[in-house]
Amino acid sequence: SSLPRRFLSEVNPSLCVPSEADLPSSPVDVSVAADCLETRSGGSCEAAALPAEVRLAPSSCRGLRRLPGDGLHLRMRLRRPPPSADLVFTLRESLKPQKNYVFYCQSCGDIIVKDRKFLRVLPLPSENWNALVEEWCCHPNPFARSTLHPKHDDCFLGDTFFLLNSGNESHKSKENTRVICKRCKTMLGETISSGTIKYYVTEVIIRPSEGSFSPTPRPQFVQSMVAQCLVELSSAKSTFRFTVKGDNGKTYILIWLLNSDTLLVESLGSSSSHSVSTLFGDIFMPSSGPVRTWNAVKVLYQPCIKSRNKDLADAWENDMGVHPLKFPSETCLELLLILGLSTTSLPPSLRCMNSFQVRNSCY
Repeated sequence: SSLPRRFLSEVNPSLCVPSEADLPSSPVDVSVAADCLETRSGGSCEAAALPAEVRLAPSSCRGLRRLPGDGLHLRMRLRRPPPSADLVFTLRESLKPQKNYVFYCQSCGDIIVKDRKFLRVLPLPSENWNALVEEWCCHPNPFARSTLHPKHDDCFLGDTFFLLNSGNESHKSKENTRVICKRCKTMLGETISSGTIKYYVTEVIIRPSEGSFSPTPRPQFVQSMVAQCLVELSSAKSTFRFTVKGDNGKTYILIWLLNSDTLLVESLGSSSSHSVSTLFGDIFMPSSGPVRTWNAVKVLYQPCIKSRNKDLADAWENDMGVHPLKFPSETCLELLLILGLSTTSLPPSLRCMNSFQVRNSCY
């Protein structure tokens, strides 16, 4: 049966084509065209096609080799049009003033906030802004006792959360300040004050009131939102190292963003390939057609649960160049599982780099 082909394409794309002919005694003929790549061994032929908008430069092909357990590796130039501006989604563009929105629980679809119109949608400063004021002012900090709380018609946007005035909404747990979904009991956020609620971007889906809600598989949604956070923060703050922390204050993952312009192309071949484990189970498998593409980020990561990588985590904690990302603790564990599944889907030779594990995250 034909196996899925995975192309990890960047400035100088590296292509990996799993091959059934892994025995050294089996000669393999490779044919490269602008729109596809074929491998022939004995009487079998496997073709990995490319989508119409992606083209290869066959004359640039170099570094062809076959690794046991991996398949064929080669490098060549890639040609594709730049992504359209309207396809680049950002968290800060998901909400606009003077429009009505509905907030849904991402896990079960229950309505959390219904028909809210915001007169102001404002970005929050970085979490350590108040401490930095001390460096800017030559007199005592005038904002020392100031807090940023949204009014009823305000929505404040943080790196990984939205701040809303609680109004008549009530999802607060009686035991603590955790905000939970009434239907599925998933943690959605936490209360900041008696009138302010923080909703995490990984736990809610926001749609215009006139729109409709359609569920998204949980692993796909989590990795997409985290990838968007990484892309936005790396662009705005020129930071590429991140700690993923839970609402309990513990560090779960260290992430190093390598690049945000990776193109992931999956060529399925025959229908029998659906039985093969891919990026995240089968949630990214196209419903029809032989090829599908995704924009993706490439990251290195280290797990920190059960005191793993404690020395490195402590060093990153004290490094001003590392940016913290806070999510519910349960979501941090979900993300760690997603990262691990993605790593195991890669060819063995591409799973590690300088003691870090490698992962590609679609968004």
